[in-house]
Amino acid sequence: MRADRLLSLLLLLQNRGRMTAPELAGALEVSVRTVYRDVEALGASGVPVLADRGPAGGYRLADGYRTRLTGLTDTQAGSLFLAGAPGPARELGLGADLAAAQLKLQAALPAALAGRARQIQDRFHLDAPAWFRDADPVPHLAQIAQAVWDQRILRTHYRRWRGEVHRELHSLGLVLKGGIWYLVARTEGAVRTYRVSRFLAVDTVEDGFERPAGFELAAYWQESTDRLDTALHQQTAELRLSPRGQRLLPMRFGAAGVRALADAGPADADGWVRIGLPVESPAVAVGDLLRLGTDAEVLGPPELRAALAETVAALADRYRSRPSPSL
Repeated sequence: MRADRLLSLLLLLQNRGRMTAPELAGALEVSVRTVYRDVEALGASGVPVLADRGPAGGYRLADGYRTRLTGLTDTQAGSLFLAGAPGPARELGLGADLAAAQLKLQAALPAALAGRARQIQDRFHLDAPAWFRDADPVPHLAQIAQAVWDQRILRTHYRRWRGEVHRELHSLGLVLKGGIWYLVARTEGAVRTYRVSRFLAVDTVEDGFERPAGFELAAYWQESTDRLDTALHQQTAELRLSPRGQRLLPMRFGAAGVRALADAGPADADGWVRIGLPVESPAVAVGDLLRLGTDAEVLGPPELRAALAETVAALADRYRSRPSPSL
């Protein structure tokens, strides 16, 4: 561990130039005292680390010195696939490996390209989770990820909507969707998807397993999401939308709203348009469509319009009545 840290310190100085002890401590996630000891160790091994005094001081390498110790370990190389998502990399236990791999890559680049890489890193950042939602607690993620890497069987205790189950899973892959982690695994001859935050207990079995022939994680995920979309959106609501409702639709219904607007009919004299919007069951669709308020009118199907009218009438009765005296 210390050898890796010394190399990381050396590469930090090589890639970024002069850095203070607190800056190095923050980058390496160690104490300032540890940085002092590591700098002394580098100097004793022949690395020309210079210490500049004063307000603009810090540690730097002697002019012209560059190390070629930039080989990537297997774990560091694998972590580069998460280079745009440092948060998920930390959740998987690969944060330190990702940081070390990036430093090694920067050290191996010519000076001009290394500067360009740092400039891009300073100006662009990926934040995967959606707005206004706390990240799922995933205490078992690192263990599950290790089982995926090692192709090990997991014995799990999982919480479903219909109750809790105990299952033995062949862990095939992990997917991060909208800030939520999912495990794709095979059990009882079928490949299924599990939300990682719903695992109540996980135990790794030493036994390995054979991956299904021809299985591709990305292809499975695309097929699974398409199948879910088809299962959820079993009917189409015919709507009239005001100009404001047209602006709200993509925010409330995402890609489905965008597609519906693209196929909208011509606007009337007041700017209202008619669209067909895929919706879920009437019980779910009523709540979703009410989010559009008075900027939408449901024209059909008749049962959806009736359900919406019944809900609106019940709300009107409730708000016309006086609040309870206890309030």
